[in-house]
Amino acid sequence: MSADIFNLEGHIALITGGNGGLGLAMAKGLAKAGASIAIWGRNEEKNASASAELAAIGATVEAFVCDVTDPQSCAEAFAETLARFGKIDSCFANAGGSGARGPFHTLSADDWRLSNDLNVSSVIETFKLAISHWLERKAPGKLIVTSSIAGMIGIPGAAPYSTTKAAVQGLVRSLAIEYGRSNIQANAILPGFIETEMSLNTPQHFQDSAKRRAASGEIGRLEDMEGIAVYLASKESRFMTGQCVILDGGHTIFPM
Repeated sequence: MSADIFNLEGHIALITGGNGGLGLAMAKGLAKAGASIAIWGRNEEKNASASAELAAIGATVEAFVCDVTDPQSCAEAFAETLARFGKIDSCFANAGGSGARGPFHTLSADDWRLSNDLNVSSVIETFKLAISHWLERKAPGKLIVTSSIAGMIGIPGAAPYSTTKAAVQGLVRSLAIEYGRSNIQANAILPGFIETEMSLNTPQHFQDSAKRRAASGEIGRLEDMEGIAVYLASKESRFMTGQCVILDGGHTIFPM
């Protein structure tokens, strides 16, 4: 009889932006593997709906209202999470968004600040709380951020998004080195075009191009996020750190 090497029973996973899209998809995968789930999201109704979906597959789940662009809100949500679960074992900094779009030369300083707050500062604040928690407990931990292949290939008219998604790739490399001796791993997931509310709101020609450039000729499904989340949260990824895991159906290697 083979062992279930990806069993996450007893594992507590925190997922920011876990009330929809990629975050909820990862939460479902983690829940199926036995993890308990803490969701952070700004929208209370979406939090409740996501919690119901996860509970329906047998998950132990609690959702917390949190604005990840507000450090105080993050600190309060983290304290509430610990009060409910006692600990966390993995921290998925998934909350983010497209931010400001438009020709680079027209974007304001406020546009850039908005994108940075949403996609970089929020990750930093969340990870600081998780790292401090693990160091205090002398416990291992898993840091995972949702980046994007946009941080590698760039997207016209979306310089802030591409820039911020590249920034968090640098962040996990730095954290992997700084906290590796404390048994804390840090990795990034770089999805390609996956069917989410945000991606399906892009121009049709962009969607067609993404499908054409995928090796399989298909665009990603939300279910494709489940397995990689489980692997990165599990003990089986203990020797993987500082890595940017591309999940794009071959988009970034397609020659034309």
